[in-house]
Amino acid sequence: MRLSRTVTVAGLLLASLIGAAAAHADDLLGSYVARISDRDHQASDGYALEGAAQMVRQDRANWHKFHRRDRDDEGDSWFRSNDQRADLQRMLGRPGAMSSSTRRAIVNGEPLIQVDVYENSVRVSILED
Repeated sequence: MRLSRTVTVAGLLLASLIGAAAAHADDLLGSYVARISDRDHQASDGYALEGAAQMVRQDRANWHKFHRRDRDDEGDSWFRSNDQRADLQRMLGRPGAMSSSTRRAIVNGEPLIQVDVYENSVRVSILED
């Protein structure tokens, strides 16, 4: 019984240390808010975009490169260049970056989103549908 309890305590301690290390490895850098409007549903050359990650990336291109900004859009310091926006799109494709309901809201509407930017990932949430 005593050995079992010791193993359980050791396991919990190890899990908390691993969790703390993982949390530290992907520190929050900041957040921004953006309206994903109809103009973000189209690429800069006019063709319709199909995926939520593409639309969020296009929103940043519209902000930084084309200066086509929606009233609710905020600036960011992470996605100024095309290479940085390509990284954003890759991170948006990872599991956990967006829920399926968030993806649907972006593709099918014009939601207000918040993008939390971490050192190695991003997370998108809907503020207003």
